[in-house]
Amino acid sequence: MDGEAEVNLQKQGNELPSQILNGRHGKSGSDRISVRPSLDYNCGDDNTGIASYRDVPSSVNIDIQPDTLRKKARQQREMTFQDMCNNLDIFEDDDEDDDDDSDWEPLQKLREIMKWFCTNCTMANLDVAVHCDSCGEHRESGILKHGFFAPSFLHKSTLLEAELETRTDKGMVSQVSTSNSSTAIGFDERMLLHSEVEMKSHPHPERPDRLRAIAASLATAGIFPGRCYPIPAREITKEELEMVHSAENIQAVEVSSNVISCYFTPDTYANKHSAQAARLAAGLCADLASEVFSGRAKNGFALVRPPGHHAGVKQAMGFCLHNNAAVSALAAQAAGAKKVLIVDWDVHHGNGTQEIFEQNKSVLYISLHRHEFGRFYPGTGAADEVGTMGAEGYCVNVPWSQSGVGDNDYIFAFKQVVLPIASAFAPDLTIISAGFDAARGDPLGMCDVTPAGYAQMTYLLNIVSGGKLLVILEGGYNLRSISSSATAVIKVLLGESPGCDLDDPLPSRAGMKTVLDVLAIQKNFWPVLESSFSQLQSQYEIYTTQRRKPRKKRGRGVVPPLCWRWSRKRLLYHVLKGQLRVRGKGF
Repeated sequence: MDGEAEVNLQKQGNELPSQILNGRHGKSGSDRISVRPSLDYNCGDDNTGIASYRDVPSSVNIDIQPDTLRKKARQQREMTFQDMCNNLDIFEDDDEDDDDDSDWEPLQKLREIMKWFCTNCTMANLDVAVHCDSCGEHRESGILKHGFFAPSFLHKSTLLEAELETRTDKGMVSQVSTSNSSTAIGFDERMLLHSEVEMKSHPHPERPDRLRAIAASLATAGIFPGRCYPIPAREITKEELEMVHSAENIQAVEVSSNVISCYFTPDTYANKHSAQAARLAAGLCADLASEVFSGRAKNGFALVRPPGHHAGVKQAMGFCLHNNAAVSALAAQAAGAKKVLIVDWDVHHGNGTQEIFEQNKSVLYISLHRHEFGRFYPGTGAADEVGTMGAEGYCVNVPWSQSGVGDNDYIFAFKQVVLPIASAFAPDLTIISAGFDAARGDPLGMCDVTPAGYAQMTYLLNIVSGGKLLVILEGGYNLRSISSSATAVIKVLLGESPGCDLDDPLPSRAGMKTVLDVLAIQKNFWPVLESSFSQLQSQYEIYTTQRRKPRKKRGRGVVPPLCWRWSRKRLLYHVLKGQLRVRGKGF
């Protein structure tokens, strides 16, 4: 097919290239399944689900015959290289005792007991484990039925089921009618049909369960259905898409409906339902933008997939097919909005959204994301990417230099960068590209934003455009994190308090440095930042000075003989050399 958005049709049985799960070439994490996943980013401190090789049942036979291996090794040691060349048949397995001998047999049998993947985070676990070794979620967790309200460490019980069912029934009683005082929700079950046809060695993180977990949480909390109302779903038209994407890109997505399975990039899949799901997602977002801007709805939340902020003018990528935020912004402008603000807090930079609007002064794009100097996917979004062709300053990037960024850094960046620029821009509508993969516990983002942090950011943005706010779901791959964060955001849309108020957040040293770098660039386009930059620069110098520990001057002391290093006096040697310190205990 002639076009840059080439669809690579493949048979589903083929394995993905190794770069599908590489942080630079894709967002899916590691393509390699380990027997024991990493515990660096647990959602909690419960390690009761940790399994080890000692947990392997006695029925699994993993012994190796040592006598046979020693015999073959002894034969090879006693032969010369010439003997080996002249007697190749000696290495053939003619001996009946060697028929079943295989160095890989123990590993193969250990693979056989690795039978389940965590519903919450998709990590692989040994069959003997009850809890996920990575996030602590129970093997048979009820998160898809009750959302994050279901305990992560307990098997579903009759008493718990009855309590949650009662809570859900009470919430569904309080139905609301369509009015401009309510929050609109965009959702359609047909978007759940977009899925990877055949699982590879590991479940794809962008899966239908993401929507199921959020919907279950909202239903259990009595929010939707209940306090919010749905808008009718429709598929976006080709004419609307052509305002955002090239004709070749649109056609490439449509072609996927004629095949069982295909891949636009190694990490961006499609099946025969994906094109319709993408049209439904874009159509819901466009209609929500019109509803909110016109005042028919107070605000809105688009519970949609596939996500969209990586989809550019000419190519679908990064799990994204159509750019939902871009379609929404142009739909709002078609309804009469002159200026639209898009704030993207997904942990990955929205390279597609930036590409679409980087020459447009009527749409201001602000992104906060992990960047790590271009080493984090997709590699774009540096602070000096500010827009082109007369629209300089209308792309604002806050690129975090490391993982682990939390609430304080995000709120600090909001108050120093996002809110001053947004207020000066004075948008008619604010759109949030709400990826929740910077949330605590996410296997891809590996950051530390809490539901309270997301709620606080939503609350701060709610006043920018007179309350006309549309939140669009992007990424987020830990079901418990994404469902709790989305619920917290929707509660703020309904008028509830965000719960915590970070009036004077203390950022990390790396976070403050990132914000300072952004201010140094953006103050050239937004004069309102000049005073903040000067004040923050002096604060940063004081901050770094206070954190710098003074070095203690040490005398030369006693130089021990070098021979002590390998004698029984080696401990005294290291103490005298200053490599070990002896501390006295207080009594």
